[in-house]
Amino acid sequence: MLLSIDEGITGYRDDSLETVMQNSADYVMPLKILSYKDLYGWTMDEIVAQIGRKNNCTFCGVFRRQALDRGAALLNVKCIATGHNADDIAETVLMNVLRGDIARLKRCTAISTGSEGTIPRVKPLKYTYEKEIVMYAHYKKLVYFSTECVFAPNAYRGHARALLKDMEKVRPTCIMDIIYSGETMSVKEQVSLPTQRVCSRCKFVSSQEVCKACVLLEGLNKGLPKLGIGKSSKAKRMLDDYNAKQNEKLEEAINEINNESKKNNCISKGKVCRSTCKSKNAQSNLIDGKTDENTNTCNNERDANISNEKTNC
Repeated sequence: MLLSIDEGITGYRDDSLETVMQNSADYVMPLKILSYKDLYGWTMDEIVAQIGRKNNCTFCGVFRRQALDRGAALLNVKCIATGHNADDIAETVLMNVLRGDIARLKRCTAISTGSEGTIPRVKPLKYTYEKEIVMYAHYKKLVYFSTECVFAPNAYRGHARALLKDMEKVRPTCIMDIIYSGETMSVKEQVSLPTQRVCSRCKFVSSQEVCKACVLLEGLNKGLPKLGIGKSSKAKRMLDDYNAKQNEKLEEAINEINNESKKNNCISKGKVCRSTCKSKNAQSNLIDGKTDENTNTCNNERDANISNEKTNC
């Protein structure tokens, strides 16, 4: 069974998917394609438009690893086999060494990874050079895709790759040497490594209470694309500042609604007062009118009596 992840990178993944679909048809293997857009609501092109090209591989790597786990769980498979080759692993070892992240060396050089309750991953091409794979596919006339990602030149991995190629010119065996070094490096027993747990939001594997994918996604959805980049303390501070601003905006909106409501109440009361005054004036005029009529009637009767008296005389 084949599983492919569509990151939504125009000019790269769309062409790659055509190759995967051709392989699926040629080898009569079912294919499942999962996209970032369906899983997270974002494509990599949209993410890069938000954050720029500097940290895009952070988002892509985190989302892709979780997407593979999601796809494997959806397909109910027992193991995930990835295409990582010797060049990929040597680059990862260099990156971890340059970042001082020695604790990750064991996991990145292991041919099989996975903890209890998770779907394990294997790297069958771990000791195979990238150029050997390409030559084999070329001479066997296999359908393959070898174009580099359009965002790769700006990635941190690109510096490790360039350094590795320069070293390989001087020492052709440096790729395997670096892998072997990564395998033999060990961390002191007293160093505490992060334990695997389950994310409280998405329920997938994480070393934190909330996984990196959820933190990055929250940042994108809240307009804080750099929320999950860097130290967790920095992310927490950014999130606290954002929540404080949102609360201020909410309070302002509530106050505005309350003021508008008070104004409307005053206007309504004013209308009632004016209506009441008009009603009272109308009643007063009506009473005055009746009084005038009664007065006129009395005057008319008096004038008639006087006239009759004059006639009798």
